Parts: sequence; C-alpha cells; structure tokens
Amino acid sequence: MSARPQDAEIFHALHKDFLILPNAWDAGSARVVQEAGAKAIATSSAAVAWAHGYADGHGLPISILVSAVQEIARVVSVPITVDAEGGYSDDPAEVGKNIAALIDAGGVGINLEDGKQPHELHLKKIEAARNAGERAGVKLFINARTDVYLKQLVPAEQAQAEALKRAKAIREAGASGLFVPGVFDAAEIKAIAAGCGLPLNVMARPGVPKAAELKALGAKRVSAATSIYNAAMAAVTVAAREFLIEGDSEKLWARRGAPVDYNALFKA
Repeated sequence: MSARPQDAEIFHALHKDFLILPNAWDAGSARVVQEAGAKAIATSSAAVAWAHGYADGHGLPISILVSAVQEIARVVSVPITVDAEGGYSDDPAEVGKNIAALIDAGGVGINLEDGKQPHELHLKKIEAARNAGERAGVKLFINARTDVYLKQLVPAEQAQAEALKRAKAIREAGASGLFVPGVFDAAEIKAIAAGCGLPLNVMARPGVPKAAELKALGAKRVSAATSIYNAAMAAVTVAAREFLIEGDSEKLWARRGAPVDYNALFKA
C-alpha cells in the first residue's frame, strides 16, 4: 500500500498543535494504538527490531522493516511515520532508495538520525530522503534526529548550542522537524523550540515535562520510543513467569483485563 499524499498533509498539520505518539512495532500494536485514540502511528526502530528478533542499531534488515510498515498500513487509517534509524546505509543514494521503499510501503514520515556519524553525512541523507519524497509525490515529513544530548556528542554545557547549530543545517537540508532525544530541562527545551525553526520532538523519559508543559514550552511532539513495547513485554514476562510457577488458570485469565474482540479489529 503506497503512501497516500493526503496522509502526508494531515501529518504535517498535526504539528501545528501538539502531537503525542505512542510508538508501535507491528500491525497488531499499531491498530491497538489507533483504537486508543492516536492521531498517527509512529514506529520505534528498536521495538520493531526486537519484535522480529534483531538487535537495534541497523541490525534489522530493511526488507523486514518495509514489510512491517506494509502490514501496519493494511490495518490503520491514520498517517504512519517510520523510524528509519540512519537510513540503513552510509551511502546517501542507498538511503534514498530505502526511504522510497518505506514511502511505497505506506509511510508519510520518517525519523532520520545522526548518531556519531559525520554531521555532513546526515545532511546528505536528509537531502536524499527529501528527494525520495518529491519523486514519490509525497510531502514526506522528515523528522531529523540529533543525538547531541542522548549520546553526549559534546560536553553538556555545549549541547544546547550544538543542537541549535545542527538544527539550522538540518532545516536548510530540507528537514521538516527536529528530534532531540535526551533533553529534559524545561529551559533548554524552550530555548531549542524557540531557536530551531522547526517543530521540536522530544522523547518521553523520566524527568521530561508532561505534554501540557511541553506544549507551553513550544515543543510540538513527544514520542514514547520503546516505552510502550517495554511495558507490553514486562506484562508478558510477569504473566508467563507467574503461570509457569503457579499454573493458576484463574489468575492468568484475570490478567487479560477487559475483553477485546481482536477478530473484529482485523476483519477485512
């Protein structure tokens, strides 16, 4: 299912207010997230990788990610944005091809991170992604991620200035948004939101202000990242261990919570 241009327009418009994204990892989790009220579906690269038995950090074959996006697109009706890590290649031309495949699978947005690679390479990847969107006729939302804070690419006292410096170059390369995971301080969030010239996305982690405060600070988006996946796997672990130890069918049944008609969710 190719990306629908109207979904891209909708996804861009969602950043005019404040967008909360509980990240999904497969068709089932994506549909449940949509049913919970999400206005868009975002994947987490780590969660998708783990769900398919791979380590995060380009460990997941791009073909499996493309297939996962296709399956998500089959069962949801809201825009889809895909965590594309670093584009799954250090060759900008290959990155462009990979992003084109994700668009063809149904994605209208991507995350594209810098990590510890040269900043100039990140910019070339952003340009390649932008070109892929233009060729597909989709106004791709490129959420350019900088790991200045998360991976401590510079000393802490230089992080804000470095993030803003990178934001300027990222914006000029054609990015639609700036993702700065690892920033917690309200004053820093406010300064980056005011100075970056792009919708600011932060990552939900302990210490990050709640959504209402983030909105007041000028941020436009908060992502759950791996937290929803980790919460789900924690529930699986507890239920499985308890059943293995106690073999208590009543207790296991009670853990199901309110019954959900999953067949109804996925009827063709």
